[in-house]
Amino acid sequence: MQIYLLRHGTAEEARTGQADADRALTQEGQDKLRRVLRRAKAAGARPSSIFSSPLRRALETAAIALEVLEHTGKVIEWHALVPQASPEDLWQEIRQRTGDSAILLASHEPLMSTAAAHLLGSPALQVDMKKAALVRVDCERLGRDPRGVLKWMLTPGVCE
Repeated sequence: MQIYLLRHGTAEEARTGQADADRALTQEGQDKLRRVLRRAKAAGARPSSIFSSPLRRALETAAIALEVLEHTGKVIEWHALVPQASPEDLWQEIRQRTGDSAILLASHEPLMSTAAAHLLGSPALQVDMKKAALVRVDCERLGRDPRGVLKWMLTPGVCE
């Protein structure tokens, strides 16, 4: 299975009284996401399912992925993608997706960097997931412990 980990783009600063979950993407954040996702599409990214954290900025990120990657399905919300979720719990959710050949997960830090390390079988690995970064990890088997292979990482800076 190809697993695409997509960190949400730059979001607005929280306004007084605004819940963190309600922060929207900025225009700059949307533009950077589109650049990264266009490059991913050119590299062959074709997720069969797209999942998102229920927080607004992640949902908006997933919607942009849906558009740019020309995905015909819908974004599915997963509580396992909230910022403080554990990479182990996320892996258990991924393992249930046996019918998918490729999935895209739109989420937040610190989950995206710890999930990348966990999928690579090296939880101590430090991964710098910039905003709007996209990582592809391939996992041949969906066993108890992931043993993925890092295929590539795209950041807005390399997708100018």
